[in-house]
Amino acid sequence: MKQINVNGVAGIGCYWGVCIWVPSHSFAFICRQNKLKPEVTTEMVRSSSVMASNTASILSEPKFGLRDTIVKSQLVQMEDSYTHIQSFRFFVGTYNVNGQPPRESLQPWLRCDAEPPDVYCVGFQELDLSKEAFFFNDTPKEEEWFKAVTDSLHPDAKYAKVKLVRLVGIMLLLYVRADLALNISEVETETVGTGIMGRMGNKGGVAIRFKFHNTSVCVVNSHLAAHTEEYERRNQDFKDICSRMQFCQSDPNLPPLTISEHDVILWLGDLNYRLEELDVAKVKQLVDERAFLELCQYDQLKRQINANAAFEGFTEGEISFQPTYKYDAGCDDWDTSEKCRVPAWCDRILWKGQNVSQLGYRSHMALKISDHKPVSSVFDIGVKVVDEDLYRKAFEEIVRSLDKLENANIPSVTLSQREFHFEDVKYMQLQVEKFTIHNGPVPCHFEFISKPDEQTYCKEWLIANPSKGFLLSGELVITIELEVFVNKSTATHLNSGEEKLEDILVLHLNKGKDYFLSVTGNYLPSCFGSPIHTLCYMREPIQDIATALLELLLVGFVLIATNLERFLQPDYNDIALFTQITFIFLETDGWSALQEDLFQQPGLRSEFEQIRDCLDKGMHDTLFGSNHSVAEALLLFLESLPEPVICHRFYSSCLESTDNYLLSSQIISNLPGCHKNVFQYLMAFLRELLKNSGKNHLDVNILASIFGGLLLRPPPGHPAPDITEKRKAQQFIHQFLLREDNLA
Repeated sequence: MKQINVNGVAGIGCYWGVCIWVPSHSFAFICRQNKLKPEVTTEMVRSSSVMASNTASILSEPKFGLRDTIVKSQLVQMEDSYTHIQSFRFFVGTYNVNGQPPRESLQPWLRCDAEPPDVYCVGFQELDLSKEAFFFNDTPKEEEWFKAVTDSLHPDAKYAKVKLVRLVGIMLLLYVRADLALNISEVETETVGTGIMGRMGNKGGVAIRFKFHNTSVCVVNSHLAAHTEEYERRNQDFKDICSRMQFCQSDPNLPPLTISEHDVILWLGDLNYRLEELDVAKVKQLVDERAFLELCQYDQLKRQINANAAFEGFTEGEISFQPTYKYDAGCDDWDTSEKCRVPAWCDRILWKGQNVSQLGYRSHMALKISDHKPVSSVFDIGVKVVDEDLYRKAFEEIVRSLDKLENANIPSVTLSQREFHFEDVKYMQLQVEKFTIHNGPVPCHFEFISKPDEQTYCKEWLIANPSKGFLLSGELVITIELEVFVNKSTATHLNSGEEKLEDILVLHLNKGKDYFLSVTGNYLPSCFGSPIHTLCYMREPIQDIATALLELLLVGFVLIATNLERFLQPDYNDIALFTQITFIFLETDGWSALQEDLFQQPGLRSEFEQIRDCLDKGMHDTLFGSNHSVAEALLLFLESLPEPVICHRFYSSCLESTDNYLLSSQIISNLPGCHKNVFQYLMAFLRELLKNSGKNHLDVNILASIFGGLLLRPPPGHPAPDITEKRKAQQFIHQFLLREDNLA
């Protein structure tokens, strides 16, 4: 694509494979000029800061109005009339490198085919296993592996790097042949962490979406939860990535795109699904016999797909290679460690979409630096290429028909429902209500708009999905989802009764009328989002307390603490409600300080909901959940405290005393009684965990990093902590994990 000058003003956007000029008041078509395209040099793949899409990004993007949006949508509906299918070859590869540097050439993996591919999609997992990468998302290995990939691409073609995206150790690279680079547009990236607390990036996914000619493609690289028994957690990770991964569109009138809204989806990564019901010896025997078809009957991913529990609608080619995990590093021997892992096909490549033909699916045994083997697949993918003459005819036809419709009528719609009530809303438990918008004879753009004196169109606990869009004429119907989700930002005021689940949404039609929707609900108070001092004064579960008393405790807890303490003392000596909440897992069946990966492996959402209900209703004897789910619930609880364990006003002092234990101890001794006691309980518990570090693999730096960000948080209005502040918070907690002094 090159720049075109119209009346002395340049403004080009690349859509549907052609160039369109959009003046401020009209929508005119300009076809490509038959000039030489600018050369894409190999330097584009030598630096991670240069992308194939840079050429397009410097050209101004058009601003879309309703008319433009309608034209675009009708063009999409008519694209079969002006496009034809052309096949391009995609190489898709995945490799869990187990934190190792690229000590060996990647050529046996990346250039194993005689014919060079048109597109490379290369994904890595566990790029860096260091604590720096885990907590601060900072690693020098990104550049090392990028260079290793670039140096190993097929020698019979020149490639331009389109994009690189990384989340901790999950990295995805996209390259395209240099002569095809200008056919790539609308490149966006996104990341989703699914690790502990639903956001840590040691597990999760990264994605690159783009348009290749007129076909939208989404490439996802994911690293899902580990361990054989955690297949439900892997299913949950997949669903979380699908629901949370959203890409902005160039048209601001359109809602973000999800993964599923692409013509072709390529999903690769260490999906971590294992072989079950077979012991190590039996699996190795079947591998030696190359009985892969029989072995696949015990594969968890195959079973979950068949049960429609995950990867619904995705296809995987026949597996004709031996399991890719777990090997001794440096050779092809199966795991000889004490754990002696059962071999499994952890590393997989799946796809979804039309006109996709898999030409090969294989592993690469020649690479030996990791305990995984890399996997690759080659696809011929049919891409929709625009015929410019046919496109011009379709475009002109749409514009003529739109001219006839314009000003004929005022847009109007019919809503299937206007009043919505959400019953028994709970902390961090999503509720969804749906309604439909039926359009009349006039195309219209709709959007939920903010009310006077309000910054957003809805309360923080509510979202409409999509919140804006457009409808073509002819009774087209769209479904809108209203989602209610209470988190740490909104729970405190809902617990106290200061805020209610009540809102009015205004649905606005461009050049039309407004429609008003009423949203109400009742929120069940929770210990999550309640202040420490309030919890310590409670003598019964929070959901059993009368509303008036609960409001007094939550809204007036400072007044109680200062003026009424002589009448109602918190239980400092006994473990009061707060300490029952934070340490209830000490009494949970199955709890063990020997649990591996505690506070690093996430739990199940369903188990968290059970734990929350048990705490809010005081049913501690019935508390159920895995060690990981209970530990994660503790972290979520500490995160939800409106005033952290170390009060906001001490934040700066703590950061300044990280190298002075005596001064740090004095700060803790000045905390309010409840806060000080809770801090002491937590430190004693964490020190107990560290005594078993040989079994649970915890170390003082891991715990100090995790709890530093929860116990020591900046006050409201303070800028988000940078890496320096995060490290100081870690160092502050680190001091107390190495000492057992009893702070007075």
